[in-house]
Amino acid sequence: MSNPSSTSARPPIERHVWLVAAVVGMGSVMSILAVTIVNVALESLTTELQSPLDEIQWVATGYLLGMGAVIPVSAWISSRFGARRAYLASIALFVGASLLCAVAWSAPSLIAFRVVQGAAGGLTLPLGQMMLAHAAGPQRLGRVMSVIGVPMIIGPMLGPIVGGLLIDQLSWHWIFVINIPFGIASLVMGLKLLPRDDHDAADAERLDVVGLLLLCAGVPLVIYGLSRTSSAGGFLSSGVLVPTIAGLALIALFVRHALRRDEPLLDVRLMRQRGFAAASVATFASGAALYGAMLLLPLYFQGVRGEDALHAGLLLVPQGLGSAVSMGIAGRLADRVGGGRVAVVGLTAMTIATIPLAFLTAETSYWLISAVLFVRGMGLGGGVMPLMAASFATLRDPSDIAHATPQLNVLQRIGGSVGTAILTVVLTSRLTGAADLDAAAAAFDHTYWWAVGVSALAVIPALYLARVEQRARAARRPPRLVEEAQAEEPPAVAA
Repeated sequence: MSNPSSTSARPPIERHVWLVAAVVGMGSVMSILAVTIVNVALESLTTELQSPLDEIQWVATGYLLGMGAVIPVSAWISSRFGARRAYLASIALFVGASLLCAVAWSAPSLIAFRVVQGAAGGLTLPLGQMMLAHAAGPQRLGRVMSVIGVPMIIGPMLGPIVGGLLIDQLSWHWIFVINIPFGIASLVMGLKLLPRDDHDAADAERLDVVGLLLLCAGVPLVIYGLSRTSSAGGFLSSGVLVPTIAGLALIALFVRHALRRDEPLLDVRLMRQRGFAAASVATFASGAALYGAMLLLPLYFQGVRGEDALHAGLLLVPQGLGSAVSMGIAGRLADRVGGGRVAVVGLTAMTIATIPLAFLTAETSYWLISAVLFVRGMGLGGGVMPLMAASFATLRDPSDIAHATPQLNVLQRIGGSVGTAILTVVLTSRLTGAADLDAAAAAFDHTYWWAVGVSALAVIPALYLARVEQRARAARRPPRLVEEAQAEEPPAVAA
């Protein structure tokens, strides 16, 4: 006999909810796949487009910047145009941008089209989550939202493999062409399966246009300035200082503007809460370590070890497997002991596992590299998501989650862009004049020490975040449980 209480506690998920999840999942895989699919193509792009590495890396950086630029306005777009309509438009834009990337005739044109593609891909993720949350309802949200976690695991693993296969068998153009049939299929499925949403455009808040312009101009200027360090003649050259200082000034103006506005693009007032401020720094640094270091290994496998693009992608699989193993475990532990503690362990493991990569040679065993990448992947899976969960747990008002979510996502994308730019500059400066493979391997070793430093930078604020989160969890515990916990503690030993 079935238990009615258990049935009511776990209501069944209707067919239409799973159909929405299927559409959103396909769009998410397509968007996230486009992040990593180009990493194995950078070697080919530098040759075929006759562009140096510090310029061609903008093919990856531009996509992340495009994603980061639209995340803050996704909620406004949804309320203004409706989530379904905006989602389908973003898929159509993604298909069009993919076609433009495939026919790009130069590095600048490809970078420009990648920014557009990133903006379209960046919209599909939050808009898809909104529709899925609305369709599932609060009682089924946890089970259905796990669909979004699948592309976060599959995308980074499949991207380099699919990209390598297409480059070796066809050409770099096909890493963008492949998005077109999947995008068209997503568009057709969305038109047929996504429920029409009732929205009133009059309910939409006024868009913070000034804040959007300041942020979207300031961040790219800073990254552009940093990326010119090697080509412009050093950090103190005018080609570096002018755009960097101008970008920082615009970001400062954005912060001042956001503090004075009632409904800013990003609520920077949350930074006054020490726990969230620590989470923001850790999220920025972890994004830099994640996306920046992901760029290095494909270049090492191809440039130093002589592997083709496909095998370079296959050699990255252990890191994705490690993330897949640890992500579910970390989620359960975060609910039990707090996301901050789990994030500290994960980020520390990621940092320690990055150190062996700073000792790579032209003959390092692939088995050893695979083992290191598996451990590093476990650190990534156990650090990034619990970090965001801990940041939410420290917020004084639960309603602030709506403002904290886009802010942390933007910081992660911007951190990834900055990390990619800086590590590329360091690598390019060291590879210049490398006479043999041993010298080239030494250039990667030096760059990975920078990656170790960036990873370690994420651990420090995570430690503070863990302390703040534990205090917040203790404050929310019922008084009876607090008394029982205190009673179980051993008495203090007198001095």
